Amino acid sequence: MPRRPPEPAADRATLLHSGPFHQALRVCIRESGLSLDRVRSRLAQRGLTVALSTLSDWQRGHRRPGGEQSPLVVAALEEILRLPGGSLTRLLDHRPGLDERSGALGELLDALPGSRDQDAVIITQQQKVLIDAARRCESVWTRTLVRARRDGMDRYVIRSFADPGTDLDGCGIHALENCRVGTILRHHARGVMVAELLFDHALRAGDTWVFEWESFDRPTRPCVGHGHGFRQPVGHFLVQVRFDPAALPAECHSYVRSGPDAKPCRTGVLVPNAHHTVHLAAADVVSGVLGIAWRWP
Repeated sequence: MPRRPPEPAADRATLLHSGPFHQALRVCIRESGLSLDRVRSRLAQRGLTVALSTLSDWQRGHRRPGGEQSPLVVAALEEILRLPGGSLTRLLDHRPGLDERSGALGELLDALPGSRDQDAVIITQQQKVLIDAARRCESVWTRTLVRARRDGMDRYVIRSFADPGTDLDGCGIHALENCRVGTILRHHARGVMVAELLFDHALRAGDTWVFEWESFDRPTRPCVGHGHGFRQPVGHFLVQVRFDPAALPAECHSYVRSGPDAKPCRTGVLVPNAHHTVHLAAADVVSGVLGIAWRWP
């Protein structure tokens, strides 16, 4: 049997905010310095009997806590691993995806039949954000690899939220590889846009498809960050920001938010390299928003 490739590393703060539960648990146990058997022993000291195989399955993602005493066990794990109260418990309550049933986004999706279908498993998604010398976002390039869940999948629907003051009519989508632009709908009052990317043919269940597109927002104000919201699980996610050499930030950091309107939580300091880029990578992201923000001199 072929070995499963290793999962990209993610820091503990990111995992405790965005999950998934099994990766957060595994990293927290590793950083605690405790063996799995020692964790089991400390649970037993609290009167909680948990099999070593159960703990192993939890941190591998083979099973999730779901028994009658599971809430007590997870709360005890937070104490044993010296984590904030509720930090692991909250991850078990996470539901993938952003709210698509209300507001401007809901209106646009209602007008585009099939736009809420989750016919694709997103294996990999990569983004490259270009910041020009005027400190504005020049473009966002995206490559996505998907696997069809069912026969007949032939499109992918983009959701986009423009910065305040952006002329939504000036926002564009360019299909670059293995797709073409279909219907585009805009909600000017709220700065929301949805767009179809159509494939060359309908996929069969299990087929994979890789495609690329580029978006242009043409903002009038300096850009101070880029975030990506997850409406469904993504296996591997990578976002890179490239700054023009004439416009380098004074400070840059990664962040996570539980939702589009939630308060961001900083997860790490990022320093531009010799190529004037910073990046953020994550694995098995199920919900929330991940992004990179910066401050200009």
